[in-house]
Amino acid sequence: MKAKPILPASIPGAVPARATAAAAALVTVLAGLGVRSAVDGDVAKYAGDALYTVLIHTLVVLVAPRVRPLTAAGAALAFSWAVELAQLTGVPAELSRRSALARLVLGSTFNAPDLLWYVAGAGLAWAVHSRLRTGRGPGRP
Repeated sequence: MKAKPILPASIPGAVPARATAAAAALVTVLAGLGVRSAVDGDVAKYAGDALYTVLIHTLVVLVAPRVRPLTAAGAALAFSWAVELAQLTGVPAELSRRSALARLVLGSTFNAPDLLWYVAGAGLAWAVHSRLRTGRGPGRP
């Protein structure tokens, strides 16, 4: 007898996790746009840094819906740090001059405090993901 391939949709929890991750990604982008339109300066910048890592976390869950919260947060943090550290090379700055998308994803200038704010975003994403994964939402024990 031939084994059936396991498709992501057939993995228990994969479809709801993907739908939740897609909704969370949209909410994260809207939150980032909202912060940018409501405040200026460091508050907007550092909130954007944290939300960048939250967005990466949601994209990790979208691709791998059964991923553990700590693994997704670690991957999002590692990616965020890698992008920030890559800014030391000047490559992201050059790409950002040529493409608005590259500027949004890669940034252009290294800023050491951003590394801390990525940790804050990863921590927030981990906490929300953990809470959702255990099924303990607001008002639940």
